[in-house]
Amino acid sequence: MTKDLRIVFMGTPDFAVTILKTLVENDYNIVGVITAPDKPAGRGRKLHESAVKVYAKSVGLNILQPTNLKNDDFVTELENLKANLQIVVAFRMLPKVVWQMPEYGTFNLHASLLPNYRGAAPINWAIINGETKTGVSTFFIDEHIDTGEMILQQEVDILPNETAGELHDKLMYLGSELVLKTVELIKKGPIKTIPQPTNIEIKTAYKLNKDNCKIDWLDSIENIYNKVRGLNPYPAAWSILINGNEQLNVKIYKVDMLKEKHNLCIGTIISTKKTIMVAVKQGYINLKEIKLPGKRKMDAVSLLNGFTFHDDAKLL
Repeated sequence: MTKDLRIVFMGTPDFAVTILKTLVENDYNIVGVITAPDKPAGRGRKLHESAVKVYAKSVGLNILQPTNLKNDDFVTELENLKANLQIVVAFRMLPKVVWQMPEYGTFNLHASLLPNYRGAAPINWAIINGETKTGVSTFFIDEHIDTGEMILQQEVDILPNETAGELHDKLMYLGSELVLKTVELIKKGPIKTIPQPTNIEIKTAYKLNKDNCKIDWLDSIENIYNKVRGLNPYPAAWSILINGNEQLNVKIYKVDMLKEKHNLCIGTIISTKKTIMVAVKQGYINLKEIKLPGKRKMDAVSLLNGFTFHDDAKLL
């Protein structure tokens, strides 16, 4: 016997919008959408609505924006929706009172092949670590982060030159398909789940910060290349440029590798009219797209039209 589902969807960014849109277009009954409160953004500090809220408004869905998920008024509002399934995509950690509420549980879509890359930035770290495969997983939420019993997984290749932005979009559409399959399984029920292994060493998707986004020019040429593409377009790999008396924080978006022996100090910059090369252990990193402070992102040729590297310029 198929179940009559009443779904509450929880999410905030664009990644979540695609999944919600897929559910709506497949005629699922979305009785409520929970998303982040509006936040001031930009120079005018105008209130900015989440991508999920913008979409939910456009199709007339019921929207809740709690600041505190344990708040009694919010919990009562949620109970009054009488949902029997909750779906979470790129949202906050839920308190037990929320995730255990619906009859058929609360499941999450995570952009990795769990148990690897639990945490905040699974797409970025898969590329930074040079993985050749990743995927999406659905699992029932429990007390910990990304540890619940798995429902379904779908694997996909990571291409050698793929950026985090490109992989994000690929996993977003793959995730939509997996969420639909998961909902269909729950609708037909009963559902079989697989506990995540606890006796293996796993890789973690740590939150990205200024320290772990900085390029270490002493690292291997492949690791530098992977870090740059794994942080493109956001938040972007960065480095300190010493150019004469100037010290600038620069963001680096796109590079190539050139394996070649040399006797230069690591981090030394060699520039021509068209190229910017950085000396590393196994050769050179060719800077293709770079952003100086207060400037727009530029390709190497455009940057070199208006910027001069000193003979002793280097990246730290």
